Amino acid sequence: GQAGAESFRFISIELREPDKELLRSGAKTVREADAVLVNRAEGRAYEAVVDLDSGIVSTWTQLAENVHPPFMLDEFAEGEEACRKNPEVQAALAKRGITNMDLVCFEPWSVGYFGEDNEGRRLMRALVFVRQEAEDSPYAHPIENFIVIVDLNSGDVVKLEDDQAIPVPSASGNYLPKYVGPARTDLKPISITQPEGASFTVTGNHVQWADWTFRVGFTPREGLVLHQLKFRNKGVERPVINRASLSEMVVPYGDTAPVQAKKNAFDSGEYNIGNMANSLTLGCDCTGEIKYFDGITADSLGNPLTIENAICMHEEDDSILWKHFDFREGTTETRRSRKLVISFIATVANYEYAFYWHLFLDGSIEFLVKATGILSTAGQKPGEKTPYGQALNNDGLYAPIHQHMFNVRMDFEIDGPNNAVYEVDMEIPEHNPTHTAFKAVDRLLETEQAAIRKTDSAKHRFWKIANHESRNIVDEPVAYRLIPTDGIQLAAGDESYVSKRAQFARNNLWVTAYDRTERFAAGEYPNQATGADDGLHIWTQKDRNIVDQDLVVWYTFGMHHVVRLEDWPIMPRQNIGFMLEPHGFFDQNPTLNLPTKIEPTTTNTDKCCS
Repeated sequence: GQAGAESFRFISIELREPDKELLRSGAKTVREADAVLVNRAEGRAYEAVVDLDSGIVSTWTQLAENVHPPFMLDEFAEGEEACRKNPEVQAALAKRGITNMDLVCFEPWSVGYFGEDNEGRRLMRALVFVRQEAEDSPYAHPIENFIVIVDLNSGDVVKLEDDQAIPVPSASGNYLPKYVGPARTDLKPISITQPEGASFTVTGNHVQWADWTFRVGFTPREGLVLHQLKFRNKGVERPVINRASLSEMVVPYGDTAPVQAKKNAFDSGEYNIGNMANSLTLGCDCTGEIKYFDGITADSLGNPLTIENAICMHEEDDSILWKHFDFREGTTETRRSRKLVISFIATVANYEYAFYWHLFLDGSIEFLVKATGILSTAGQKPGEKTPYGQALNNDGLYAPIHQHMFNVRMDFEIDGPNNAVYEVDMEIPEHNPTHTAFKAVDRLLETEQAAIRKTDSAKHRFWKIANHESRNIVDEPVAYRLIPTDGIQLAAGDESYVSKRAQFARNNLWVTAYDRTERFAAGEYPNQATGADDGLHIWTQKDRNIVDQDLVVWYTFGMHHVVRLEDWPIMPRQNIGFMLEPHGFFDQNPTLNLPTKIEPTTTNTDKCCS
């Protein structure tokens, strides 16, 4: 009824991607949307599928009582407001000498799961910081051992954890120009111009650049998604990846202090990281000849919300691609590399995560996360030091050790849907009379359980995604290889709650037989979940055959963040990521046709627009 409709809120609305088989066959697809809602009055979540052509809700499903979808954008402000207005919170802060509530910042964190029954409530855990003045950075002044728990459905503060007070660190941690002083003046401009425009063409969301074609997508949960990546080789469009995106991430903290030990955010599955994408309009986030794509999402009332310029695409020079100096002839051949960069940047409270897909002329693909922003800080008694973090000043401010673990889901389609995965290790043969022998040995991963793997740098391990039906010039299956850089694993023990919820991060490689319902590494709804019934570790128990099947490859990598003084007060960018390279996919180097020098063809001198 209409009366109850007031208490419904939209978590997300996104395009329901059509069935792959339908797309392949060229049959007419139905236009549908997936919606996730929560009924605040009843505290229950729902999934709906809407037929966009007829305007009919084709399915309506109530989710189990303990299922909590991600935060809605509006809930950050609502949760902070609930904390700020609460008389009990005000009184407790006054006892600590803090009375100006306008300067108090309540940082919205997921509560995770630590064995307590949340009684079906949808909760937010607020960490608390205080500014000394309006533009001051609050992260220099954590109010330690002070946590507010808010029921997001009712808007009530349900719990206040106010333990022994540690003095609020008072030393400044500001980085704005007005605090830092005059900027240096000895750096001369570097100008990046493409007088004839960029080398890509864009039609709607379809991009063609050099030999690559693909579609750009955006979802509230994943942010940037690449679809239907194909590479043109000898006039043939060859499929490489059907769909690639960030599937999940988790940031577990290694500190045993009461407030810090419960910090473990799943920024994708709990926060809908796509919704937190920045508008990249300032020209500082990307330079050159840029094409922007908007991110289309919805607010909690179901109104369309456009994040303008959420995705940036541009070309960058990329040093040499290949070179040889023939010392006998005295001649040199050099070709320059360039890359196509497709990126978005999300701000999750204190932290910035910038996500970059790089496509190269030789068929290689790189995924990079560039982490920056501000550390999630903590307070200790002045002069103390903890083994679980880095003191940032002598005033009691420190930042705990933590990890940023990412999982990227890649629905491979190397020359077609049926692929297989090999693990490739370096081996030294037993019979080795010259003591110089070593070789790369391929081992076929036959089932899902056999394909749960860790990196091994001592064996120079990589993985190869191959198509047995498509052969190269030497009659070997065409393939791409995954170079597992930054292949770290979760540091938290297997008995910890965060490890049980983020089992995808215990290992680096997972391979599953494609199932359209298996979308996110930690399961569909990790918010407040136990990890007991959804996610990669559950699906792979089926141990399906993965030889010559439609496969999804999931790669987990991360940054082991041992904090350093240089990360404060704002952190210089750190790169974390991996490479995909053609490995027998082509019969030879596919870039022999590059020109030695790219000459201007017109006198067009239009300035690039950033």
